[in-house]
Amino acid sequence: MLAELARSVRDGRVSAKELVGQAYERIDRLNGDLNAVIALRPQEEAIAEAEERQASASGSERPLLGLPLLVKDNTDVAGMRTMNGSRLLEEAAPAERDARVVERLRAAGAIVVGKTNVPEFSFQGYTDNTAFGPTGNPWGRDWSPGGSSGGSGAALAAGMVPLATATDGGGSVRIPAAFCGLAGLKPTNGLVGRRPIPSWMDMSTDGPLAHSVEDLRLLLDIMRGPEPGDLGATPAWEPHSGRASRVVAAPRTFDWGPLPPAVAERYRSALERIERDLELPVEEIDAGSIFTFGGDPGEDWFVLVAVEELHLLGRERVRANLGVFSPSFRSTMEYALGVTTDRYVEARRNRFEYAKAMDELLGDEAVFVCPTLGQEGWLADGTLPGTDGPAGSDGYNTGEANLSGHPALSVPAGLSSNGIPFGLQVTGPRFRDDLVLAFGEAWETANPWPRTAPGYDPFEGPA
Repeated sequence: MLAELARSVRDGRVSAKELVGQAYERIDRLNGDLNAVIALRPQEEAIAEAEERQASASGSERPLLGLPLLVKDNTDVAGMRTMNGSRLLEEAAPAERDARVVERLRAAGAIVVGKTNVPEFSFQGYTDNTAFGPTGNPWGRDWSPGGSSGGSGAALAAGMVPLATATDGGGSVRIPAAFCGLAGLKPTNGLVGRRPIPSWMDMSTDGPLAHSVEDLRLLLDIMRGPEPGDLGATPAWEPHSGRASRVVAAPRTFDWGPLPPAVAERYRSALERIERDLELPVEEIDAGSIFTFGGDPGEDWFVLVAVEELHLLGRERVRANLGVFSPSFRSTMEYALGVTTDRYVEARRNRFEYAKAMDELLGDEAVFVCPTLGQEGWLADGTLPGTDGPAGSDGYNTGEANLSGHPALSVPAGLSSNGIPFGLQVTGPRFRDDLVLAFGEAWETANPWPRTAPGYDPFEGPA
């Protein structure tokens, strides 16, 4: 979709100005019910940039030429505030420089039009905060699009724009992909160089979120590459051809217990289709057999991200502003204030064990499949239906790939009983993002999905 839309600009079938204008019109018409977009760039400024880009374009050197872009509001855009969904940053000065991923997308021809909603400091698997309020899911407005890239996911699923950024430190690309009927990849840690370095130093990465696996490939090729000062960034990487030779499957990434029956049904259906449509035998394993050294990935993930966020914000600043934070983020910071240095280092060391376990499970040519999420969905405020609170650790199958560094892809695999899409997660060997994407393309060919939620039109440019 992205390549064809940019080609239409290069061929003169549509102008970049028209695409940008359509994005503003769609956001104005559709955003009120969803609250996916929380800030807009002045339209005349974006249109002027679009006209300049098209006038100076030549050949195929700008593969995203003229495409309107929304940026997740934990990511810097020069001239716009980065609020991270927090009232703490209401008076923040506009960013002086684009984040590296925005810089790369702009260099490829994309035009920034605005910013998308996030949970406070991206700490939740749903998108709600006290600064802007909750974001709804186009597939069911009372339901959450997930988080933390939920604003971007909702905007794409509603066809507001063809392109939106996402980041993933614990599932924040894959969760919205699952709940919004999109494809989303957390690349191998280090494949996409970062500037500035995020608060979650080792685990958070930019990752592509899109309508198709083909679009993920294009975006990954634009986004990837080293960055001075990013110690974890790999200096060079080239994709390989070939497909997975083995498929290993479990209902969860960690032994949280059995899946809810409705989720288990969608998972069993996906395994049957892998064997039938992709002609790959599935080797089912016990989730408890993956990590056997005694660590708890959910606890270790939370220790690392909470302490690293606390460090970046500053202990005294956090203590002085606990009353400003949303209840969930406040409890996270209160927890972080009590974590010892020994416990933090223990969690860091455990990451090596998680990586070893996944390396040994996957080898060079296997993929591991499971539901992206262990629940059919949660409401826009994060509440799990039938309970008085949000999903616990057993609702997520995503954080382990951030701990271990492996690439993980979520692809649509049907609808849950609540009408919200169900996502299948595919994890591959480190630096075999190509293997994961090849699996995703084969899955998409056999099991195509709609480009937008019912009632919304894909962003295809003016007729």
